[in-house]
Amino acid sequence: MPLADVNEVYTDIVTAVFSSSIAAKAWLATAAVALAFVQVTTAARIYGRLRFMPDRGPAIALVHRWSGRLAFLFTLPVFFHCVTILGFQTPDTRAAVHSVAGTFVYGVFAAKVLIVRDRSLPGWVLPAAGLTLASTLVLLWATSSLWYFTNVRFGF
Repeated sequence: MPLADVNEVYTDIVTAVFSSSIAAKAWLATAAVALAFVQVTTAARIYGRLRFMPDRGPAIALVHRWSGRLAFLFTLPVFFHCVTILGFQTPDTRAAVHSVAGTFVYGVFAAKVLIVRDRSLPGWVLPAAGLTLASTLVLLWATSSLWYFTNVRFGF
């Protein structure tokens, strides 16, 4: 299937729910950032940094794992839209920062996934990778979704 047809199918799917493919991108990225906040919060509890949440254990670990998986899934249509429809752009500082950060996000994600399995690394490496990933997602959100909501339209 030619890329133009794939883009058309994607647009048809997302506009069944959202007013435009850009609105879909903004809202899916917002969901991913909200889940990244859950990730950081549950990770802080797992590392004993937050005491007000339920005890560390299987429930917190389950919420942490599934919020990460869902956040990743929410980023996939956003990634598809950015790469195939918009592409790398640098017309202004906001778009340039967004494009550069976007090129790093899945590399940071891959590094975090590899780090989580490697028990030989120092204890600070995994939280640093997780915070780097969350920070990159927030930067991407601020330079796209926040901009969209404040300058274009706040709505579906």
